[in-house]
Amino acid sequence: MDMLKRFFVALLFAGITLPALATTDYSDMWFIPAESGWGVNLTQNENVVFMTFFIYGPDNKPTWYVAITALDANGNYTGSLFSTVGTYFGAPWNPADHPPATLAGTATFAPVNAYQGTLTYTLLGGPTVSKSIVRETLVTINLAGNYTGGQAGAYSGCDSSSGNSLYKDNFDLQVAHGSGNVIFTFAYFSGTSCTLSGALVQDGQLYSVPAASYQCDSDGGSLNTTASLSEIKKTAQGIEGRFAAPSVGGGCREDASFSANNLVP
Repeated sequence: MDMLKRFFVALLFAGITLPALATTDYSDMWFIPAESGWGVNLTQNENVVFMTFFIYGPDNKPTWYVAITALDANGNYTGSLFSTVGTYFGAPWNPADHPPATLAGTATFAPVNAYQGTLTYTLLGGPTVSKSIVRETLVTINLAGNYTGGQAGAYSGCDSSSGNSLYKDNFDLQVAHGSGNVIFTFAYFSGTSCTLSGALVQDGQLYSVPAASYQCDSDGGSLNTTASLSEIKKTAQGIEGRFAAPSVGGGCREDASFSANNLVP
């Protein structure tokens, strides 16, 4: 099995339990493109998602609801829906104008994937609403830059069971972003250089590359295959994301997540 040097490094970590790939962060503005004018903001902290709705009542006037939801056994975020009132925004805040929030019903966000989900909320004595929602893109986010960071991944489904293993590596990363395309150039400290490139798709704060070219070179061999990148996000500190390659040699599949900080000149 012709593996790159970085692939052999993976064997050093066989049997070591690495942290699981980070769960998806659903924090973003969500809406339905064909129903622009209402939506919901999701703010996630660990396994809790706080929702703020901008919707309208029977009189077509703005109505304010919030929900506090938690991850359940089905992978959905479910909790109580509340209505609140308070002091007029143009006046000094008066605690007396803000009684305890009133229970208004229930709310659930059921993710389909990192970019789509179903929002369902039921009002006490009122209707049940179910909507298929997506992240709302406000502005193109430039991913270009120089970074340094780390990667954790796994090889699975290999023809030889000895190839099924976990790995971790560190890298310097250069990202070129322009005209709807992106090139990720990873210079791994283990000596391997890999490039993933392709057309970007933006959904809210996240990018993906559904069909990417995946090429690697080292003194241990070369790789030329395909991959997909997902949940690519520019952060205040740098960049993060995931990638998956169905075939990297020897029948192996590679799945990995990476995170990198801005490289200060």
